[in-house]
Amino acid sequence: MSAEELRALHVPGKPLILPNAWDADTAQAVEAAGFPVVATSSAAVAAALGQADHEGASADEMLAAAKRIVDAVSVPVTVDAEAGYDLSSADLAARLKEIGAVGCNIEDTDHGKGALRPAAEQAERIAELRRAAGDGLVVNARVDSFLGAQDEQAVLDDAVARGRAYVEAGADCVYPILVRSPEVLAEFVRQVGGPVNASALPGGPGLAGLAELGVARISLGAGLWRYLRRVLEGTLDGIAQGKLPY
Repeated sequence: MSAEELRALHVPGKPLILPNAWDADTAQAVEAAGFPVVATSSAAVAAALGQADHEGASADEMLAAAKRIVDAVSVPVTVDAEAGYDLSSADLAARLKEIGAVGCNIEDTDHGKGALRPAAEQAERIAELRRAAGDGLVVNARVDSFLGAQDEQAVLDDAVARGRAYVEAGADCVYPILVRSPEVLAEFVRQVGGPVNASALPGGPGLAGLAELGVARISLGAGLWRYLRRVLEGTLDGIAQGKLPY
């Protein structure tokens, strides 16, 4: 599948659903279940490498892990590239192309400073990524305005302004990660003017509800990894008490 075919799967109201993988085995399970695309989760990949999320692992480690996933499946892979690992946009595009990825997430948090980048600066980074990649990369621009927000309505205007700027810069989709209010998400979708990626969150609207809000893509992010990690921990507790799970 080409990047153009991946773009075509981003349909508002009939979203592309991505259960994010973190290694070759989980990627193959996603493909075997019939999903047309594999996405990676940076938090889960980093944890599998024994590193912290938010660029605790190096670009070399994370991209090597992504390449193992690309090589393990026949469906296209979109890579969570975090904030770009201090690579130039041109270098990031080249390295993603080198490993065979057809898409990426790029977020607007500067992890070195622990703060959001100015919207204009992030928009220019996305424009540079688009120029370097041409049409060969589906760019999902993460909007981090809602992270840690006590009042999502209060940061909606900032999130919308960022989303619009990123779409104008060449992003194929924008991702207001972890927005929890259906009303706020619906307003973001209405105002931003481009395909929107939503997080599937516990207690949220669910897959059908998110589709009704008009999103074009749904990510489980690290949710699947966290759920399975809890299952593993519970199973290990049982084994420690002498109970085999099989």
